Amino acid sequence: MTEPPVRDAHVDPQEVLRLAAQTFDIEARALLGVKARLGDGFVAAVRAMLACRGRVVVMGMGKSGHVGRKIAATLASTGTPALFVHPAEASHGDLGMVTPADVVLAISNSGESDELAAILPAIKRLGVVLLGMTGRADSTLARHADIVLDSAVDEEACPLNLAPTASTTAQMALGDALAVALLDARGFAADDFARSHPGGALGRKLLTHVRDVMRTGDAIPQVAPHTGFTDTMREMTKKGLGATAVVDEDGRPIGIFTDGDLRRLVETGADLRALSARDVMHANPRLVRDDALAVEAADLMERHRITSVLVVDAQGRLVGALNSNDLMRAKVI
Repeated sequence: MTEPPVRDAHVDPQEVLRLAAQTFDIEARALLGVKARLGDGFVAAVRAMLACRGRVVVMGMGKSGHVGRKIAATLASTGTPALFVHPAEASHGDLGMVTPADVVLAISNSGESDELAAILPAIKRLGVVLLGMTGRADSTLARHADIVLDSAVDEEACPLNLAPTASTTAQMALGDALAVALLDARGFAADDFARSHPGGALGRKLLTHVRDVMRTGDAIPQVAPHTGFTDTMREMTKKGLGATAVVDEDGRPIGIFTDGDLRRLVETGADLRALSARDVMHANPRLVRDDALAVEAADLMERHRITSVLVVDAQGRLVGALNSNDLMRAKVI
């Protein structure tokens, strides 16, 4: 395989930094220009998307298509059902994904993309609301669109003024602005975001409950108040929590005995064999409900500087236990 010709590999650091700074300046000016032109068209687009009974179908070719995929993903993750349909594939059957209940957001800087222009009449025949995001108000896309979003920029950041750079940044920002406006209008909250991001850190924090990560059944270390010290230690060691609950006859925790309590007892020189669980327990232990969020249990342990906590049900009965290691395995902390 013939290697492509390599030009002089010398890099002028000052020129590199100058071009980088120039890129930021050009794209920043482009965004401020789009911001200054926001108006009724943007408001109308938000209203149309809010009123949509189906999905927002985003379309675009080339770099505009890449931007469109990101916009569709951002909309979908912030409460506005959306998907991306490739215009070329739409001409060969994928237009069937679009229903009369949908809104179409078509993106083209020039507004003259052949693949997009070819399907605009068919989209109009469906009776959907067509939003056109374009840099040219006199383009084919703008003429067909019910609502036009002006994404025009004065120049690209590319030194040749050819590669889509500032124009795609403007498109991306307009898409983000739509998503944010819609998110706010829908009253979309953090827990809504978590439900569409169950695998992310926020999703785990807002969707994982104590009952999902706690130890249950035989894995819960627990003894009765009259249990001797040796058997109490045996239970705590066997279950590996670093603590054991002391429960009354109704199964409600009245105390807890931890590794730390053991160290403090040893330091007193007391005859441990003569003691019962009631004698050595720490009364009024910290408790958390099984229906609480796991992150609440983590906060409880952090605030009180403890490494384990007992879990109770609505009636106050012991139903579980967990420590910081359990929360770390669940990636809650």
